[in-house]
Amino acid sequence: MAEARIDKWMWAVRIFKTRTIAAEACKKGRVTINGSQVKAARMVKFGDIIQVRKPPVTYSFKVLQPIEKRVGAKKVSEMMENVTSPEQYELLEMSRVSGFVDRARGTGRPTKKERRSLEEFTTPEFIDDFDLDWEDDD
Repeated sequence: MAEARIDKWMWAVRIFKTRTIAAEACKKGRVTINGSQVKAARMVKFGDIIQVRKPPVTYSFKVLQPIEKRVGAKKVSEMMENVTSPEQYELLEMSRVSGFVDRARGTGRPTKKERRSLEEFTTPEFIDDFDLDWEDDD
């Protein structure tokens, strides 16, 4: 077999977990072959350079063998060569180190610090000032 569909190939060499996700990535314009965006049905052949954008990193792979049947993880190195630049891996490491620092304010659950300031704001300060033990003088 000299050619394989791009979505099947990416699934077969374990770039994506399912073929549906691979096809969606093509549809969203996250996959390029030799610099041009492709549809899921595009055929890949030996020597093609495939770039897959999984934010924040753009991975690059060289096709060594176009296959459409999924292979074991140990055989993936025979089917493709990872040619991703080291700068891309530095970007990935930087995003891991930063963690949730980039979380947009107001989205998702509040952080511990935000929750404490919310509780401080909503808890009335004067609740302990009242003496609730009233005595009737009848």
